Amino acid sequence: MTSRERLLEYLDLGISACLPQTCLARHLPGTPPLGRTLVLGAGKAAATMASTIHTTLDYPVQGLVVTRYGHDLGLRTGQIRVVEAAHPVPDVRSQQVAEDMLALAGSATAQDRVLFVLSGGGSALLMAPIPGVSLALKREITSHLLRSGAPIEAMNLVRKHLSRIKAGGLSDAAAAAQQITYVISDVVGDQPDLVASGPSLPYSREPERAIEVLETYGWRVGEALANAIHKAPSPRAKPHEVHTVATGAKALAAIQSRLIQDGFQVTNLGSDVDGTAQAGARMHLEHMLGSQANVPRAIISGGELTVEVRSSRGRGGRNLEFLAALMQAAPPGLSYSALACDSDGIDGTEDNAGAFLDSTSRQRAGQLGLDIEGFRARNDTYGLFEGLGDLIRTGPTGTNVNDLRIILMDHT
Repeated sequence: MTSRERLLEYLDLGISACLPQTCLARHLPGTPPLGRTLVLGAGKAAATMASTIHTTLDYPVQGLVVTRYGHDLGLRTGQIRVVEAAHPVPDVRSQQVAEDMLALAGSATAQDRVLFVLSGGGSALLMAPIPGVSLALKREITSHLLRSGAPIEAMNLVRKHLSRIKAGGLSDAAAAAQQITYVISDVVGDQPDLVASGPSLPYSREPERAIEVLETYGWRVGEALANAIHKAPSPRAKPHEVHTVATGAKALAAIQSRLIQDGFQVTNLGSDVDGTAQAGARMHLEHMLGSQANVPRAIISGGELTVEVRSSRGRGGRNLEFLAALMQAAPPGLSYSALACDSDGIDGTEDNAGAFLDSTSRQRAGQLGLDIEGFRARNDTYGLFEGLGDLIRTGPTGTNVNDLRIILMDHT
């Protein structure tokens, strides 16, 4: 087995452990309510979560979920309608499906049960602006924050304050019904209300903090926007069961178990690695250069790094940026192979999940005339790894537990 085949096998193990059909079914209610079972949700795993519910429960379910374009996957969902919308910048369909979902939630009665299914990506996919904020303005703010390199926690705090459906708004609309929330977490720390900006979970609004975050990342908050944020109503989510069924830590545990079986000494840096891709690369390299045990070693991690976008025409996401930085920083003679991928199958906005890297990559880039620093300066790490032939294309996976990084050092 080649190092690439081995890395892909470990990646697949981590993703498989977090698929809805693996982790969601056992948490579903076995008996039906007196009325309807409604499934409402959003995120890159929404279609697979809906399909799991439809194929697992032996009583009728109906509902509405929204996922990213290309992530429907054609699965059987019965009477649960699946809509696709734009990510990471919302579009008209993001707004329409949010209004439809609020209306469906509002139709729920005391005899009904609502199952909320939430996964990463839902913040962009469900867009119901507060009074005084337009779709165009939300698109502009989202695009600006993405370019600024703002961490996802900061972005979602702003999104919550600009939305009627996030931060408990969807639960509030369905207040008459029994409710259960199921979460596949893509956030550092796995706090459920941060996933998809928590449309079914309680949140205390902090208008001044939201305004401060916007201005910290370079968005000038005018009087009209500030007034809209301050005057927006505060939804009240209904207290209910919440199950976080999959996390990055779960994926890493599956990978680590197999690595140990295969004779590797494993350093698990955890699923909450954040900060810039450059800093993340340096931190991983420190571990690569550390203990020189006479056994094969592996370094694994998850979480979400950030990239400051300097060119609007660049291609490539945070995993490619991490690998490019590691490629530049690793000293000659260090023998290793690695991958970094987004578990949802899409790193950034292109068609790849991530890429491979090994101790020959920098030399091969030079032989091919690929200027690593130039590609990074243009935010075109996709072009760099495409030129090397090292992109990983999995297609949408049906889950989303953030990024997974695996580094193998199987020499003595």
